[in-house]
Amino acid sequence: MKNKMKDSIIVGFALFSMFFGAGNLIFPPSLGNKLGDQYLLGIVGFVLTGVGLPLLAILACSRGNGTFEGITNKIGTKFTLILTTVLFFAIGPLLAIPRTAATTFEISILPFFPTWSPIIVMAIYFLINLFFVLKRSSIIDTIGKFLTPALIIILTIVIVKGVISPIGEIASTGATNILSTSLLEGYQTMDALAALLFAGVITSSIIEKGYKGKEVKSVLLKASIIAVVGLAFVYGGLTFIGAHTVNLVDPGISNTTLLVFIANKILGTFGVALIGAAIGLACLTTSIGLLTAGSTFFEKVTNGKLSYKFNAIVISLISYIIACQGVDKIVKLSVPILNVLYPVAITIIFVTMLNKFITNIIAIRLAVYVSLVCGILFSFFGTALNFIPLASVGFGWVIPTVIALVIGLFIKPKKIS
Repeated sequence: MKNKMKDSIIVGFALFSMFFGAGNLIFPPSLGNKLGDQYLLGIVGFVLTGVGLPLLAILACSRGNGTFEGITNKIGTKFTLILTTVLFFAIGPLLAIPRTAATTFEISILPFFPTWSPIIVMAIYFLINLFFVLKRSSIIDTIGKFLTPALIIILTIVIVKGVISPIGEIASTGATNILSTSLLEGYQTMDALAALLFAGVITSSIIEKGYKGKEVKSVLLKASIIAVVGLAFVYGGLTFIGAHTVNLVDPGISNTTLLVFIANKILGTFGVALIGAAIGLACLTTSIGLLTAGSTFFEKVTNGKLSYKFNAIVISLISYIIACQGVDKIVKLSVPILNVLYPVAITIIFVTMLNKFITNIIAIRLAVYVSLVCGILFSFFGTALNFIPLASVGFGWVIPTVIALVIGLFIKPKKIS
């Protein structure tokens, strides 16, 4: 017998766990530190793109067959294959996997063993990854089920204590373009990109519980609200605490060092060890999951020409090389890549959510292609294109994309079957 509320809560926690990446925790405190007394608007911006977009991505995919391919094949099968491949590279060996390794080293190892070499530590990290990925062991999944609740409990203690007894005074930083900065910072979670690829997992889990048609969307919507509240609490709380560190740390402090500083201020050395262990293990489970997904995907798209084992080793090697650069350099590397991928991802999400009103395939394709081209141009030429509206705040692609969509509506209207 179906229990919609109970199932919505279960799926809501599953969604929360999917988006609750340990590596994401380094960004809200840093954002709060940059914004100071403007932190409230910062929370709004970060939550919109760091939480809202991923959940819209899940809801958009549910309008197809629950998968990314289901909503993009109408744009073109080759386009879908290329974009999916690029997304897997982004959330795999280029950005997300290396970031888990570098975050683990800088938060879980470096504060206690400052003389240890990152090259050796991260080599061990990826050997552990490969051990579980090649064995396809379920042990790490079991561990992961306990890690997320443990990390949530620790963070709740940090946030509640940090709110009740602030570690410092809130000060002005003179920051400008608060909302746009925060929206772009939310890109760094990469959760909207991951949501497009893994939406099918959530949709399938709801269908397996016996729900069909509109019931699936109803459960998904309720689950999304639960996930939004949980994520907003964590990200908002950490941003608030970060805003109280303006006069306590150097302006150029790294993302990971700031998080360690906050943990130490609120919970002491034991707290740093506790949160370091939890984040390190949570990063490990995340990277193993991403490595497994990527290896499986590339085996599938090459029809087995690139084996699962080969893919796992190559992805690990690429990730290892990038991870050795450190978290801050990985974040800098991610900015132009995410500035290319997010405009097209956002466009796909919104035209899908508005599919009852936007039924012209020409308009949809034109908008998606223009958003992609604009993302590439603005990433490479930057300030040279600041004459375009919103370009100076990182959203120069919006107006051209909307114009392309409107123009497309007048070109050979064609209903999507």
